[in-house]
Amino acid sequence: MVRLSKKVEYGLIAIRHVATRSNGELVTAKEIADRYHIPYELLAKVLQKLSKAGLIVSHQGVRGGYTLAKHPSEIRVSKVINAIEGTLPMIAQCMSEGPESCGVFSVCTIKSPLHKVQANIEQAFNSMTLMEIV
Repeated sequence: MVRLSKKVEYGLIAIRHVATRSNGELVTAKEIADRYHIPYELLAKVLQKLSKAGLIVSHQGVRGGYTLAKHPSEIRVSKVINAIEGTLPMIAQCMSEGPESCGVFSVCTIKSPLHKVQANIEQAFNSMTLMEIV
């Protein structure tokens, strides 16, 4: 089972919320945190990562907030996940930690099928855009 971290879930919720605003209307971190009951401090860190990755734009000042850096059809879900976690989620420990973490790696009969499943998951995240979840 692939599990997205809470940070990734919050990031997807936040960027989706920003994407639903029309004409570049600014959205604040507080607004998102209050609306979805997300811890503000954690959300602020996630939004910083999304901004640093060029997925959203941070507008400073009293009337500041966030807007999308690109059209939702140009933002891939995989980019959001990578911006927050640095990598896509892995389905098996040996894929995320390497063969040395698995005592049966050399004789494992399921690593090839698991690699296919992993490739399919990555393909799904790479092909899905923010537009599809708005």
